Amino acid sequence: MDAFTSLRRHLTAEQVNRWFSIICFFSPPVLGSVVSFVFHGGALWSVVLLVAKRRRLNIDRPMFAMTLALYAYCAAMVLASIVNGTLRADVTHFLPLITLLVFPISYSTWSITDKATLVHIAVLASAAACVGALALTIVQYYWIGMLRAEGGAGNPIVFATVTCLAVMMCLAGAVSGIEKAWKTLTVAILAGAVATVYSGSRMIWVALLIAIAAILVINRQRLTRSNMRRVLVIASACCLLTAAITSPIIVDRTHFLFDDWKALATKGDHSTPLGLRVGLWDIGIDAFREAPFFGHGMSASRAISQQGFKKQFGVSQGFNHFHNGFLTALVQAGLVGALSLAAIFIIAIWNATKVLRFSADPLERFGATMIVVAVIVYLVGGLTGILVGHDILDSTLMIFLVSGTYLACGRTVSPIKGESADITSIGSTVSDIRGAGSA
Repeated sequence: MDAFTSLRRHLTAEQVNRWFSIICFFSPPVLGSVVSFVFHGGALWSVVLLVAKRRRLNIDRPMFAMTLALYAYCAAMVLASIVNGTLRADVTHFLPLITLLVFPISYSTWSITDKATLVHIAVLASAAACVGALALTIVQYYWIGMLRAEGGAGNPIVFATVTCLAVMMCLAGAVSGIEKAWKTLTVAILAGAVATVYSGSRMIWVALLIAIAAILVINRQRLTRSNMRRVLVIASACCLLTAAITSPIIVDRTHFLFDDWKALATKGDHSTPLGLRVGLWDIGIDAFREAPFFGHGMSASRAISQQGFKKQFGVSQGFNHFHNGFLTALVQAGLVGALSLAAIFIIAIWNATKVLRFSADPLERFGATMIVVAVIVYLVGGLTGILVGHDILDSTLMIFLVSGTYLACGRTVSPIKGESADITSIGSTVSDIRGAGSA
């Protein structure tokens, strides 16, 4: 109790945010669903603090625009269930929407944190996450004998997505000049890139390359001839080393892709990973045509896919999504759902591009870069996988959208008077930072 009392006196809300920010940026590749626990727990406690008037909402235009888009998507999903008369069946499927609904709460709590401190945490915690991801990859692939590394996420695609984002934070920190320890960050980038390749997630490999190009374009004005020479040397060395280490994985996954394609094209085989995806896309498009405006409801996906595979291909398969984020939204909530989902990423990019066009502040540009790479990685990965609807992916997306929006174009606020030592319970801290985490 004495230790708790001492902690309560000396740990401020901003300090709590720092610790939880570290957890939020470190945990997705290494600790998996811990990030979801931190995010939602912190957001819940932040709500308690708001009700108790010990926090205040930080409402600014970029935050308000993002909130409207997120809430519109959630409303579209609920509306689709009402129209289809599946409201009761869909109740449990609404739970993932909570992650999106707490955006303004998390944003308000994260806004307590000093921007320079938050950027520093994002880069260094991501660097640690990259190293941790590689360590888990080595254990899983070489000691346990797993065919694809899953990290702490328990899913190779999810692991690849969050590890790729961690790599991008390290690269953005090094190229922008915000972090001077570029040699350490280069090691972390290499570690994260290798772990991403070992996941075997081919679409994230593509996203990784596109995101790297985006970061270099965003920071092109900082790259003088000497810097450009160094960047090219480092990039070439990292690419060659990554290719040398991971060449068996790249060759095998490419070989599997061509085999799957040949089986699908010549034999109509839909039992392979590629065949299942193509089959799902055909079934999903047919389902969308049946209900183009409001879809079939969130709980209908598995039944639709099962019936479609049995009817069209004579295969017993069922999925709760259609391995394409926008197609899943079309099936579940029609055009209303897909357009509202697209609006989330459109508004995010709109906020980022305005900053990149008119601001020279390195912290603001770093925040805009966070948004850009998150949109790239999620959209590219979502073409053949899940876009939203997975606890780790949703929590990580919110972390990047909240912190990126705050850094790029948000305002820093102080806790309400008397909050400086606000940890009446560690939950308060947890709240703040999970709010940060929820960010």
